[in-house]
Amino acid sequence: MKFRGENKMMQRNPIGNTGLEVTPICFGTSGLGDMPGTYGYSVDEARAEATLQAIFDGPANFLDTSRIYGFGRSEARIGAAIRARGGLPKGFVLASKLDRDPETGRFDADQARRSLEESLAALGVDRIPVLHLHDPEHARSLDEIIRDGGALDALFRMKEEGLTQAVGLAMGRVDVMLPILKAYPFDTLVSHNRFTLLNRAAEEMFDYAHAKGVAILNAAPYAGGVLAKGSAVMPRVTYQEADAAALAPVRRIEEICARHGIAPGAAALWFSMNDPRIASTICGVSKPERVAQTLDWASAEIPEAAQAELLALPASHDDPEANRTYAAG
Repeated sequence: MKFRGENKMMQRNPIGNTGLEVTPICFGTSGLGDMPGTYGYSVDEARAEATLQAIFDGPANFLDTSRIYGFGRSEARIGAAIRARGGLPKGFVLASKLDRDPETGRFDADQARRSLEESLAALGVDRIPVLHLHDPEHARSLDEIIRDGGALDALFRMKEEGLTQAVGLAMGRVDVMLPILKAYPFDTLVSHNRFTLLNRAAEEMFDYAHAKGVAILNAAPYAGGVLAKGSAVMPRVTYQEADAAALAPVRRIEEICARHGIAPGAAALWFSMNDPRIASTICGVSKPERVAQTLDWASAEIPEAAQAELLALPASHDDPEANRTYAAG
């Protein structure tokens, strides 16, 4: 199959100095783990399998998951899809994340090692090229993670042991993330919902990371899906039910895009992909049609007049999930 966005996917961006190179689009798979509490809909095994095969058949070479997505269902389904095709496509880069114990919140070095072992078993691989420590702000103790001999030290040992090639930090709250980022020699970072057409909370952190050579993976460019599906269909912003006031900025973007004849999803993707600091943009997909649509949007032409109007819109610098009721898995 020939995708309209295939030419852009020929580009490869480095992950620090690790030797890894990835396409400017990475497909996120949290929704494929069946997380209705977060997304408001379910995804069964057959749909997840078809979506994963569409990703593997396409031109993007980068996939992101996590041990905790769907309490292990995301990784299990990815592992099944890899086995079904006899292995990953040549040059494909897999990323996953170490996670806390979902029941106790424990996140010490032993839990980090257990998380990796469970990921390797579920995915059916002997190493994970890109490995992030995930959501320390939701662990029972930050000290378990950052102290000598803690989970972060365990992460870097995994790199020394050859179990991963690049290590990073993936989380939400910038006020917690930036000090950790400054304290360790990470290769990469994942930030979600904090650098979009609606929100710029990650701006300072991205400046710092880029200056230090840390590869930036910008996740959730559609603000949890609303900029892809539309405010009329999905009245949720960053996974939260949204009232008219919260949806007003979304509708301003939709109005500009309608006047210029472009999809809001294409505009949202352009905003992230056009930033030279960002190595790859992580786009969640939950059905095969979304894979092709993402690639089409990645290659869409955004008129300069539309770019100017979109960039002139006010954007929040506040934490977009400050009032979110977090549901693990």
